[in-house]
Amino acid sequence: MKIIGITGGIGAGKTQVLEYLNSRYGATVCQADEVAKKLQKKGGACYDAIVEHFGQEILDEKGELDRARLGDIVFADRSQLSVLNRIVHPAVKDEILKKIRQEERKNTNLFVIEAALLIEDHYDEICDEIWYIYVEEAVRENRLYYSRGYDAARIKSIMRAQLPKEMFLEHSDRVIDNSGVFAETMLQLDKIIKEL
Repeated sequence: MKIIGITGGIGAGKTQVLEYLNSRYGATVCQADEVAKKLQKKGGACYDAIVEHFGQEILDEKGELDRARLGDIVFADRSQLSVLNRIVHPAVKDEILKKIRQEERKNTNLFVIEAALLIEDHYDEICDEIWYIYVEEAVRENRLYYSRGYDAARIKSIMRAQLPKEMFLEHSDRVIDNSGVFAETMLQLDKIIKEL
């Protein structure tokens, strides 16, 4: 089984890449953010530690984490983001390793992990290759504004919290340019899959 890590800044179109790899090549896709959401639900492995550190004000009326409120706190203060990451990311990695073992037993050919912190959390130790989905910053800003309705201040604060392009390039085995139309990206992906 080939294990591929997909990373890139917010708004790079990673989800579209994952959907293509799944539909075209039958890749099993694991998104770290989805795993994290599950672990942060009430009763999940990370819930109590997050509430203990950040307080009751990050909860909604049902007692679940208000992700927008928590996001406002951590994207405004790097030290708070570090605390959240220290709580969540080891648990996410453990869960992903469990999923990998399950997929190996099913004889899966291609397992794709998507995580914003793939590089920082040393997923290169798990993955056969790391692929960086690159998109020019202005294009990413436009996408986030139109697709997610984020304002300029929120976009800037999220982008500032992420690794610079140079770090992604230094730690990635392949770069896929997703700045243009997706048909161009598909051609790049097809070529890479043939080479695997």
